[in-house]
Amino acid sequence: MLGLLGGFAVVGAVILVGYIAGRLVIGGPQAGFALNQVAFFVTNPALLFTVLADADLAAVFSEYVPIALISSVAIAGLYVLVSRFLFRRPAAETAIGAMASSYVNANNIGIPITVYALGDATLIAPVLLVQLLVLAPLYLTILDLTSSRKPSVRAILTQPFRNPMIIASLLGVAVAATGVRPPGPAWDSIALIGGAAVPMVLISFGMSLPGSRPLKPSPDRLQVLTATLFKTALMPVAAYLVAHHVFGLTGDRLLGAVVVSALPTAQNVFMFASRYARGIPLARDTVLLSSILAIPALIGVAALLA
Repeated sequence: MLGLLGGFAVVGAVILVGYIAGRLVIGGPQAGFALNQVAFFVTNPALLFTVLADADLAAVFSEYVPIALISSVAIAGLYVLVSRFLFRRPAAETAIGAMASSYVNANNIGIPITVYALGDATLIAPVLLVQLLVLAPLYLTILDLTSSRKPSVRAILTQPFRNPMIIASLLGVAVAATGVRPPGPAWDSIALIGGAAVPMVLISFGMSLPGSRPLKPSPDRLQVLTATLFKTALMPVAAYLVAHHVFGLTGDRLLGAVVVSALPTAQNVFMFASRYARGIPLARDTVLLSSILAIPALIGVAALLA
Protein backbone atom coordinates (compact mmCIF):
# COMPACT_ATOMS: atom_id res chain seq x y z
CA MET A 1 0.00 0.00 0.00
CA LEU A 2 2.85 2.39 0.85
CA GLY A 3 4.35 1.62 -2.56
CA LEU A 4 1.17 2.78 -4.28
CA LEU A 5 1.06 6.04 -2.35
CA GLY A 6 4.80 6.61 -2.71
CA GLY A 7 4.70 6.24 -6.48
CA PHE A 8 1.89 8.76 -6.79
CA ALA A 9 3.60 11.15 -4.38
CA VAL A 10 6.74 11.27 -6.53
CA VAL A 11 4.77 11.90 -9.73
CA GLY A 12 2.54 14.49 -8.05
CA ALA A 13 5.54 16.41 -6.72
CA VAL A 14 7.07 16.77 -10.19
CA ILE A 15 3.73 17.85 -11.68
CA LEU A 16 3.45 20.44 -8.90
CA VAL A 17 6.85 21.85 -9.87
CA GLY A 18 5.60 22.19 -13.45
CA TYR A 19 2.41 23.87 -12.23
CA ILE A 20 4.40 26.44 -10.24
CA ALA A 21 6.66 27.05 -13.24
CA GLY A 22 3.58 27.57 -15.40
CA ARG A 23 2.05 29.98 -12.91
CA LEU A 24 5.28 31.99 -12.88
CA VAL A 25 5.49 31.79 -16.70
CA ILE A 26 9.06 30.49 -16.45
CA GLY A 27 10.43 30.06 -19.95
CA GLY A 28 7.64 32.08 -21.55
CA PRO A 29 4.06 31.20 -22.50
CA GLN A 30 5.15 28.49 -24.97
CA ALA A 31 7.57 26.71 -22.62
CA GLY A 32 5.23 23.77 -22.00
CA PHE A 33 4.71 23.24 -25.72
CA ALA A 34 8.47 23.41 -26.32
CA LEU A 35 9.11 20.80 -23.62
CA ASN A 36 6.53 18.52 -25.24
CA GLN A 37 8.25 18.83 -28.60
CA VAL A 38 11.64 17.98 -27.11
CA ALA A 39 10.11 15.03 -25.25
CA PHE A 40 8.42 13.68 -28.38
CA PHE A 41 11.44 13.93 -30.67
CA VAL A 42 14.41 13.49 -28.29
CA THR A 43 14.04 12.34 -24.69
CA ASN A 44 11.16 9.87 -24.94
CA PRO A 45 12.73 7.96 -27.87
CA ALA A 46 15.98 7.72 -25.90
CA LEU A 47 14.14 6.38 -22.84
CA LEU A 48 12.11 3.87 -24.85
CA PHE A 49 15.26 2.58 -26.55
CA THR A 50 17.11 1.95 -23.28
CA VAL A 51 14.09 0.40 -21.51
CA LEU A 52 13.36 -2.06 -24.30
CA ALA A 53 17.03 -2.80 -25.00
CA ASP A 54 17.42 -3.98 -21.39
CA ALA A 55 14.17 -6.00 -21.40
CA ASP A 56 14.22 -9.79 -21.02
CA LEU A 57 12.15 -10.66 -24.07
CA ALA A 58 11.72 -14.29 -23.01
CA ALA A 59 10.08 -13.20 -19.75
CA VAL A 60 8.25 -10.28 -21.31
CA PHE A 61 6.36 -12.25 -23.97
CA SER A 62 3.98 -14.00 -21.56
CA GLU A 63 0.22 -14.13 -21.13
CA TYR A 64 0.38 -10.53 -19.96
CA VAL A 65 0.89 -9.45 -23.58
CA PRO A 66 -2.47 -10.70 -24.92
CA ILE A 67 -4.22 -9.66 -21.69
CA ALA A 68 -2.96 -6.09 -22.09
CA LEU A 69 -3.75 -6.03 -25.80
CA ILE A 70 -7.27 -7.48 -25.52
CA SER A 71 -8.35 -5.31 -22.59
CA SER A 72 -6.94 -2.13 -24.18
CA VAL A 73 -8.50 -2.78 -27.57
CA ALA A 74 -11.85 -3.70 -26.00
CA ILE A 75 -12.06 -0.48 -23.95
CA ALA A 76 -10.81 1.69 -26.83
CA GLY A 77 -13.32 0.08 -29.20
CA LEU A 78 -16.14 0.68 -26.72
CA TYR A 79 -15.14 4.35 -26.50
CA VAL A 80 -15.10 4.65 -30.28
CA LEU A 81 -18.63 3.24 -30.44
CA VAL A 82 -19.87 5.67 -27.78
CA SER A 83 -18.10 8.54 -29.52
CA ARG A 84 -19.54 7.58 -32.89
CA PHE A 85 -23.16 7.65 -31.70
CA LEU A 86 -23.04 10.17 -28.83
CA PHE A 87 -20.19 12.67 -29.27
CA ARG A 88 -19.81 12.67 -33.08
CA ARG A 89 -16.29 14.09 -32.86
CA PRO A 90 -13.67 14.05 -35.67
CA ALA A 91 -11.41 11.02 -36.00
CA ALA A 92 -8.39 12.68 -34.35
CA GLU A 93 -10.32 13.70 -31.22
CA THR A 94 -11.93 10.25 -31.08
CA ALA A 95 -8.49 8.64 -31.26
CA ILE A 96 -7.26 10.83 -28.38
CA GLY A 97 -10.33 9.87 -26.33
CA ALA A 98 -9.89 6.16 -27.08
CA MET A 99 -6.25 6.39 -26.11
CA ALA A 100 -7.07 8.30 -22.91
CA SER A 101 -9.55 5.59 -21.90
CA SER A 102 -7.20 2.63 -22.46
CA TYR A 103 -3.51 3.70 -22.52
CA VAL A 104 -2.02 3.18 -19.04
CA ASN A 105 0.79 5.08 -17.37
CA ALA A 106 3.14 2.12 -17.55
CA ASN A 107 6.35 4.13 -17.25
CA ASN A 108 5.98 7.11 -14.91
CA ILE A 109 3.69 5.38 -12.39
CA GLY A 110 3.70 1.76 -13.52
CA ILE A 111 7.38 1.11 -12.84
CA PRO A 112 7.41 2.48 -9.26
CA ILE A 113 4.08 0.81 -8.50
CA THR A 114 5.19 -2.63 -9.71
CA VAL A 115 8.57 -2.31 -7.98
CA TYR A 116 7.39 -1.02 -4.60
CA ALA A 117 3.88 -2.52 -4.38
CA LEU A 118 4.21 -5.82 -6.26
CA GLY A 119 7.96 -6.41 -6.03
CA ASP A 120 8.32 -7.32 -9.72
CA ALA A 121 9.11 -4.72 -12.38
CA THR A 122 8.83 -7.30 -15.18
CA LEU A 123 5.03 -7.16 -14.82
CA ILE A 124 5.01 -3.78 -16.54
CA ALA A 125 7.29 -4.73 -19.47
CA PRO A 126 4.60 -6.60 -21.49
CA VAL A 127 2.29 -3.59 -21.23
CA LEU A 128 5.10 -1.30 -22.37
CA LEU A 129 5.74 -3.52 -25.39
CA VAL A 130 2.05 -3.69 -26.35
CA GLN A 131 1.62 0.05 -26.03
CA LEU A 132 4.86 1.02 -27.74
CA LEU A 133 4.95 -1.51 -30.56
CA VAL A 134 1.25 -1.98 -31.31
CA LEU A 135 -1.04 0.68 -29.84
CA ALA A 136 1.18 3.76 -30.16
CA PRO A 137 1.95 3.15 -33.86
CA LEU A 138 -1.78 2.65 -34.52
CA TYR A 139 -2.81 5.86 -32.76
CA LEU A 140 0.06 7.87 -34.21
CA THR A 141 -0.81 6.66 -37.70
CA ILE A 142 -4.42 7.79 -37.22
CA LEU A 143 -3.29 11.18 -35.89
CA ASP A 144 -0.80 11.58 -38.73
CA LEU A 145 -3.39 10.76 -41.38
CA THR A 146 -6.16 12.89 -39.89
CA SER A 147 -3.82 15.84 -39.33
CA SER A 148 -2.28 15.92 -42.81
CA ARG A 149 -4.02 17.44 -45.80
CA LYS A 150 -3.50 14.80 -48.45
CA PRO A 151 -2.25 11.49 -47.05
CA SER A 152 -0.80 9.22 -49.68
CA VAL A 153 -0.43 5.46 -49.76
CA ARG A 154 3.30 5.93 -49.32
CA ALA A 155 2.69 8.10 -46.24
CA ILE A 156 0.41 5.45 -44.75
CA LEU A 157 2.91 2.63 -45.29
CA THR A 158 5.99 4.52 -44.13
CA GLN A 159 4.47 6.39 -41.16
CA PRO A 160 5.60 3.90 -38.48
CA PHE A 161 9.17 4.18 -39.78
CA ARG A 162 9.18 7.98 -39.65
CA ASN A 163 8.04 8.40 -36.04
CA PRO A 164 11.00 8.79 -33.63
CA MET A 165 9.29 6.97 -30.74
CA ILE A 166 8.39 3.96 -32.86
CA ILE A 167 11.84 3.83 -34.46
CA ALA A 168 13.46 3.92 -31.01
CA SER A 169 11.17 1.14 -29.75
CA LEU A 170 11.97 -1.12 -32.71
CA LEU A 171 15.70 -0.51 -32.30
CA GLY A 172 15.45 -1.29 -28.58
CA VAL A 173 13.74 -4.62 -29.27
CA ALA A 174 16.40 -5.40 -31.88
CA VAL A 175 19.16 -4.78 -29.32
CA ALA A 176 17.39 -6.94 -26.74
CA ALA A 177 16.96 -9.75 -29.27
CA THR A 178 20.52 -9.71 -30.64
CA GLY A 179 22.47 -8.62 -27.57
CA VAL A 180 24.46 -6.18 -29.69
CA ARG A 181 24.60 -2.96 -27.67
CA PRO A 182 26.01 0.43 -28.66
CA PRO A 183 29.51 1.26 -27.35
CA GLY A 184 29.69 2.39 -23.73
CA PRO A 185 29.93 6.16 -24.29
CA ALA A 186 27.09 6.07 -26.83
CA TRP A 187 24.89 4.01 -24.51
CA ASP A 188 25.62 6.30 -21.55
CA SER A 189 24.76 9.36 -23.65
CA ILE A 190 21.43 7.86 -24.74
CA ALA A 191 20.63 6.81 -21.16
CA LEU A 192 21.44 10.30 -19.89
CA ILE A 193 19.10 11.89 -22.44
CA GLY A 194 16.39 9.33 -21.66
CA GLY A 195 16.66 10.15 -17.98
CA ALA A 196 15.17 13.56 -18.74
CA ALA A 197 12.06 12.10 -20.41
CA VAL A 198 9.84 11.41 -17.39
CA PRO A 199 10.41 14.71 -15.55
CA MET A 200 10.15 16.65 -18.80
CA VAL A 201 6.73 15.18 -19.66
CA LEU A 202 5.48 15.60 -16.09
CA ILE A 203 6.70 19.19 -15.84
CA SER A 204 5.17 20.11 -19.20
CA PHE A 205 1.89 18.55 -18.06
CA GLY A 206 2.01 20.60 -14.85
CA MET A 207 2.69 23.75 -16.88
CA SER A 208 -0.53 23.15 -18.81
CA LEU A 209 -2.68 23.18 -15.66
CA PRO A 210 -2.71 26.89 -14.66
CA GLY A 211 -5.98 28.39 -15.86
CA SER A 212 -7.52 24.98 -16.60
CA ARG A 213 -10.71 23.90 -14.86
CA PRO A 214 -11.39 20.17 -15.16
CA LEU A 215 -15.04 19.35 -15.87
CA LYS A 216 -15.95 22.95 -16.57
CA PRO A 217 -18.93 23.29 -18.96
CA SER A 218 -17.46 22.64 -22.40
CA PRO A 219 -17.92 20.35 -25.42
CA ASP A 220 -15.25 18.05 -23.94
CA ARG A 221 -16.87 17.58 -20.53
CA LEU A 222 -18.89 14.46 -21.29
CA GLN A 223 -15.97 12.95 -23.21
CA VAL A 224 -13.65 13.51 -20.24
CA LEU A 225 -16.12 11.85 -17.87
CA THR A 226 -16.59 8.92 -20.24
CA ALA A 227 -12.86 8.38 -20.82
CA THR A 228 -12.15 8.64 -17.08
CA LEU A 229 -14.90 6.15 -16.24
CA PHE A 230 -13.66 3.72 -18.87
CA LYS A 231 -10.04 3.98 -17.72
CA THR A 232 -10.65 3.88 -13.97
CA ALA A 233 -13.50 1.36 -13.71
CA LEU A 234 -14.12 -0.57 -16.91
CA MET A 235 -10.54 -1.37 -17.91
CA PRO A 236 -9.67 -3.16 -14.62
CA VAL A 237 -12.89 -5.17 -14.98
CA ALA A 238 -12.00 -6.08 -18.56
CA ALA A 239 -8.48 -7.11 -17.50
CA TYR A 240 -9.88 -9.25 -14.69
CA LEU A 241 -12.31 -11.03 -16.98
CA VAL A 242 -9.67 -11.72 -19.62
CA ALA A 243 -6.93 -12.71 -17.17
CA HIS A 244 -9.07 -14.95 -14.96
CA HIS A 245 -11.68 -16.43 -17.29
CA VAL A 246 -9.66 -16.65 -20.52
CA PHE A 247 -6.10 -17.28 -19.30
CA GLY A 248 -6.93 -18.82 -15.92
CA LEU A 249 -4.72 -16.56 -13.83
CA THR A 250 -5.15 -16.54 -10.06
CA GLY A 251 -3.34 -15.18 -7.02
CA ASP A 252 -0.46 -12.78 -7.49
CA ARG A 253 -0.44 -13.07 -11.28
CA LEU A 254 -4.10 -12.10 -11.47
CA LEU A 255 -3.48 -9.23 -9.05
CA GLY A 256 -0.57 -8.01 -11.17
CA ALA A 257 -2.62 -7.99 -14.38
CA VAL A 258 -5.49 -6.04 -12.80
CA VAL A 259 -3.25 -3.58 -10.93
CA VAL A 260 -1.43 -2.69 -14.16
CA SER A 261 -4.75 -2.15 -15.96
CA ALA A 262 -5.96 0.14 -13.16
CA LEU A 263 -3.06 2.57 -13.60
CA PRO A 264 -4.15 6.06 -14.71
CA THR A 265 -4.00 7.46 -18.22
CA ALA A 266 -0.43 8.02 -19.37
CA GLN A 267 0.95 11.54 -19.71
CA ASN A 268 2.08 10.44 -23.18
CA VAL A 269 -1.55 10.81 -24.28
CA PHE A 270 -1.33 14.50 -23.40
CA MET A 271 2.03 14.68 -25.17
CA PHE A 272 0.53 13.17 -28.35
CA ALA A 273 -2.48 15.50 -28.16
CA SER A 274 -0.18 18.51 -27.77
CA ARG A 275 2.07 17.34 -30.59
CA TYR A 276 -0.86 17.21 -33.03
CA ALA A 277 -2.89 20.01 -31.39
CA ARG A 278 -5.99 17.79 -31.23
CA GLY A 279 -8.07 16.94 -28.16
CA ILE A 280 -5.72 18.69 -25.72
CA PRO A 281 -8.35 19.49 -23.01
CA LEU A 282 -9.72 15.95 -23.28
CA ALA A 283 -6.28 14.40 -22.79
CA ARG A 284 -5.19 16.81 -20.05
CA ASP A 285 -8.34 16.50 -17.93
CA THR A 286 -8.56 12.71 -18.30
CA VAL A 287 -4.92 12.32 -17.22
CA LEU A 288 -5.57 14.53 -14.19
CA LEU A 289 -8.85 12.94 -13.10
CA SER A 290 -7.75 9.35 -13.72
CA SER A 291 -4.54 10.00 -11.74
CA ILE A 292 -6.59 11.21 -8.77
CA LEU A 293 -9.11 8.36 -8.99
CA ALA A 294 -6.42 5.72 -9.55
CA ILE A 295 -5.41 5.85 -5.89
CA PRO A 296 -8.74 4.55 -4.52
CA ALA A 297 -9.07 2.26 -7.55
CA LEU A 298 -5.70 0.59 -6.91
CA ILE A 299 -6.38 0.33 -3.19
CA GLY A 300 -9.73 -1.31 -3.98
CA VAL A 301 -8.10 -3.79 -6.39
CA ALA A 302 -5.47 -4.67 -3.80
CA ALA A 303 -8.14 -5.14 -1.11
CA LEU A 304 -10.25 -7.42 -3.33
CA LEU A 305 -7.53 -9.55 -4.91
CA ALA A 306 -4.48 -9.48 -2.63
